[in-house]
Amino acid sequence: MKIIDDILDKAVNGGRLDTEDCVTLFESDEIEKMGAAANKIMLKWHPDPIATFVIGRNINYTNICDVYCRFCAFYRPPGSAEGYVLPDETIFRKIQETLDVGGSEVLMQGGTNPDLPFSYYTNLLREIKKRFPGITMHSFSPAEIWKMKEVSDGLSLEEVIRQIHEAGLDSLPGGGAEILDDRTRRKISRKKGSWEEWMEVMETAHRIGMSTTATMVIGFGESYEERALHMLRVREAQDRTLAAKHPTPGFLAFIPWTFQPDNTNMKGIVKATPEEYLKTLAISRLFLDNIPNFQASWVTMGPEIGKKTLSFGCNDFGSTMIEENVVSAAGATHKVNITSTLQMIREAGKIPAQRNTRYEILRMFDDVNEKIDNDFVMQN
Repeated sequence: MKIIDDILDKAVNGGRLDTEDCVTLFESDEIEKMGAAANKIMLKWHPDPIATFVIGRNINYTNICDVYCRFCAFYRPPGSAEGYVLPDETIFRKIQETLDVGGSEVLMQGGTNPDLPFSYYTNLLREIKKRFPGITMHSFSPAEIWKMKEVSDGLSLEEVIRQIHEAGLDSLPGGGAEILDDRTRRKISRKKGSWEEWMEVMETAHRIGMSTTATMVIGFGESYEERALHMLRVREAQDRTLAAKHPTPGFLAFIPWTFQPDNTNMKGIVKATPEEYLKTLAISRLFLDNIPNFQASWVTMGPEIGKKTLSFGCNDFGSTMIEENVVSAAGATHKVNITSTLQMIREAGKIPAQRNTRYEILRMFDDVNEKIDNDFVMQN
């Protein structure tokens, strides 16, 4: 279909796609053609045959949450006998285990726990940095930031983010974006806040010098137009950050993945297929022309599709995710250890390289026989 070729040629030649182009691509089944074009865009950003990954750990410090998202199988409501807040010493032990296997990043996230005061977060971050000054805290979703503001005795959003940054928060992950359009957001989570609130957290973080990532979750029954609007809103926010010359590159990466309906209150939804995921990945790389890094989602799609992402626009294999509970609670059970991460990247025809949260390469694994000494398998 010539119109698809025209859209892909426009993107590859440096033109900026609009939402109509985006919807047209979503309506097409020419997935391999889109993947090839996305790979060309990726090579403009990353011409070397390298695929990066980060050795990181997810620490779900609490599962108590008062947002009650229909799609979440992890949370427990306040007062539940199954609710928990991890002891500080448990968190410290988990961080030490991460460092022991060469890890550099901790993604600490949980529910919006109304019983934790703002001082809980600042005190915990200070204690973490005191004990582990080299660890990067890539933690807390915008929803958690808004909960911190709510319990902070009147602090502004900017002051909340500034204080947790000063206490030791290095960057913000893009969790909770789901679909950045309020029709779908109201359908799946009435209390999580508008898309503008999610974006306000991210742009405030950029303004005070913190980098972030952006995500998109498909498969909630959203329209193609809503997916296109999601990408447009991320791209426009990145445009504003770059134009303002803030002391940060803004969104360092974009990570799309698919909704996992098992064990949730949305069981009637049919899972998005691997083909739909790969199409979304390719379109996002073509559309989001101001974000340098795209990350594979092997946790939800599995290792084989994860390998294929490296020819569909991804330059990064994501985190080894030594521990992951939120997605696993919804039935996604794909587990990958560090050695198999190296193997999959090599099988995709790339040279593996360990990076940090800022996408700076820490270590190249260009010897096929080289192995990680301490191989720490994901544990739930």
